[in-house]
Amino acid sequence: MIKRIVFQLGIIFFIQGCMFYSLAGSIPAHINSIAIPIVENQTAEFGMSESVTENLLNKFNEENILRVTDEDQATSILRGTITRVSDAPYTFTKEEAVTEYRFTVHMKVEWYDVRDDKILMEKNFSGWGAYGLSGDISTDGIDNDGDGLLDGEDNDEFGDPREFATSVAVIKIAEDVLNEIMTSW
Repeated sequence: MIKRIVFQLGIIFFIQGCMFYSLAGSIPAHINSIAIPIVENQTAEFGMSESVTENLLNKFNEENILRVTDEDQATSILRGTITRVSDAPYTFTKEEAVTEYRFTVHMKVEWYDVRDDKILMEKNFSGWGAYGLSGDISTDGIDNDGDGLLDGEDNDEFGDPREFATSVAVIKIAEDVLNEIMTSW
């Protein structure tokens, strides 16, 4: 009899725990769409607005957690502002020669609830990509995208070093924004 009561209590606690877990992290019920207007660029870096906006749209469309739509039809709006871009030396030799640069994009993001007229999230994000001076990122000995793979082991490391680093930084920001929205509720 006692075993049966303990078992039933265990089932009740387990179900309650699962209910709490499944409700934690969910987006407010009335929000089913998102508009992502062109990101504002407060830097001199050409093409960043379009690149960041395109990557955000791609990530939200890939994950399909919210329907991406126009601002006049959306239940939420994601606004972004690129506040700073840095392209600075990161790694040096013993002789203090630069061997690696890190391209970093800093962005302020605001997620707005249209119906309730309130900000759901306001946060700063940054993403980076690394590149060397060799001109060939497939043989530069640098983990350009921070995935733990170098050169021949990494099948996506090719192209212009700085452009690749820029692309990696922008992709990381889009992933971080999406993850924040998915986990903040």
